[in-house]
Amino acid sequence: MSDRTIRLVLAIGDPKPERWTEPLKSSLPGASIEVFSENTPIGEADYAIVWRPPAALFEQQTRLKAIFCIGAGVDGLIAVPTLPDDVPVVRLENAGMAVQMAEYVAYQIIDVSRDMSLYREQQARNIWKPQRPIDRPAWPVGIMGLGQIGGRVAKMLTQLEYPVHGWSRSRHEIDQVRSYAGQDEFKDFLNASRILVNTLPLTDDTRGIINAETIDQLLPEAVIINVGRGGHLNENDLLKALAERRVMRAALDVFENEPLPEEYPFWRDPHIRITPHVAATTLRNETIAQIADKILALEAGRTITGIVDRQYNY
Repeated sequence: MSDRTIRLVLAIGDPKPERWTEPLKSSLPGASIEVFSENTPIGEADYAIVWRPPAALFEQQTRLKAIFCIGAGVDGLIAVPTLPDDVPVVRLENAGMAVQMAEYVAYQIIDVSRDMSLYREQQARNIWKPQRPIDRPAWPVGIMGLGQIGGRVAKMLTQLEYPVHGWSRSRHEIDQVRSYAGQDEFKDFLNASRILVNTLPLTDDTRGIINAETIDQLLPEAVIINVGRGGHLNENDLLKALAERRVMRAALDVFENEPLPEEYPFWRDPHIRITPHVAATTLRNETIAQIADKILALEAGRTITGIVDRQYNY
């Protein structure tokens, strides 16, 4: 690090910001780190570390060199109206999130493909009755998005010997995974999928991508697993497909409205599994280490990865 003091501002909404500031000081000795408050003006910072920051942050901080988001998804940050156009936005790259996501998706797929919910019902009724063994070819998995997270999900599922293929904007080479790319191949991808896993970033092009038309092109008795964003899902279309049994189960970790309101129909549908946005949570130590390394690289004039393309929001 140079002799110049690096100035950081933290705006992540953590009620205990010292859980971030203290490790950051250890990773960036000599750096000045202040917690943003709309009521307490602070000096101009070089870098901002944020999660869904208030618009006032960028009204106050006008000399930022880069903005670091502590999540892999940046749609909440991009939506801030005062976000400067000329400052690089850097997303979190993995930092322990990909393996969590792979675990979550694998759990949901195993639960449905191995009839685990039926065994739980049998246990409650003192019934000893083995079900038919799994027929893996009957459970082809289609993963929307093959980036660091989707790619890790795909690799884990191939190790469990499920048929796996993926769809993304550009083609990816992943061992034992058939890659579909672009809108022209989307229908073929859906036609080959019974379990549809969404790990896409939320953009104008992907909003509402899980809808009636998409669902109708899946194999019968489909399963929907959404770990991307709530905005990817047309909720009414899913509820209708569940009622008509075109979808046999949905596992939803993300929602348009969070926390999910108590009166929401999802709570009452026995074919929906709900978790409170926990499929992959930010691991603080790994995140701080990644951000600190990138700040040091920028200070040394080196290029970094993870800079968001504003055209695609990732």
